[in-house]
Amino acid sequence: MDWTYRLRLRHLQVLLSLASTGNLSQSAAALNTTQPALSKWLKELEEDIGLPLFERHARGLRPTSYGEALIEHARRIEAHLDIARDDMQALRAGGSGLVSIGTSGVSAADTVPLAVSRLLERMPRAQVRLVESTMNQLMPQLARGELDIVVGRSGQQYDDPRLQTETLYTEPINFVARPDHPLTEKAKPDLDDVLAYSWIVWPQGTPVRNALETALAAAGRALPNHCVESNSSILNLTLLNNTDLVGIASHRAALRFEQLNALRILPVQLEGFGSVSVYWHAENINRAAVAMALESLRAFADPHMKAWHTA
Repeated sequence: MDWTYRLRLRHLQVLLSLASTGNLSQSAAALNTTQPALSKWLKELEEDIGLPLFERHARGLRPTSYGEALIEHARRIEAHLDIARDDMQALRAGGSGLVSIGTSGVSAADTVPLAVSRLLERMPRAQVRLVESTMNQLMPQLARGELDIVVGRSGQQYDDPRLQTETLYTEPINFVARPDHPLTEKAKPDLDDVLAYSWIVWPQGTPVRNALETALAAAGRALPNHCVESNSSILNLTLLNNTDLVGIASHRAALRFEQLNALRILPVQLEGFGSVSVYWHAENINRAAVAMALESLRAFADPHMKAWHTA
């Protein structure tokens, strides 16, 4: 018989517990069973699969590469079951279901909140969960099923055959500073003026940082020697409003903050553009709240924004 037929949800919990503790005794206590029973079950599972899942050493257990692969599958199954439970709970309470959306800083200030507002107008009883982080953290969560949708910078490094992707729009990046920053008093500040100040930038390897460094290289320049690195939109906004730091923001976010009189866009042109994409699992499109969230995101991706670079 295929070994998967003998697996139960409790067995997935055992795997995840062993991966977390690396200790048979601790996992046995947490799962209200005995160490011999747990050890026997693990030995039988490894024999059924024909692969060693854990290495035994003096300090306990360490997953093998085969074990890591199976544990990752267990995490995905657990995440899907958690979403199914919460989705059913939302429906039982008379709602329209659950949607979990991850957003990077590039879309957190404008696109995602506006899309959520539209979603809630159409589905007032939908349950929405929002997570802001960087794409290198959000995309694994999407792959594991912990998120339904991720919105952020496009990038080839996020290619995954299990995921659907669609470019929402393309936009330039802007320099920003507080409304009373000395640079806002200059009629025509240039790149040299901006380079005279310290900057606050997104962490190395993030798409917006890559776009910035590419644009600077095209202009024959590099980042200032002293930069603050941050992946938090709120932290960046507070720092910019209380220092002479110069920041980098996507155009939509910069416009939104300027409308709120929180920041000013500095009229210094940077070459290069960045596109913003939405990512999701194809099977989730059958869930009403997820489908409406995708429709709402598309509604705020104005056609003229997609063609910004040709204007």
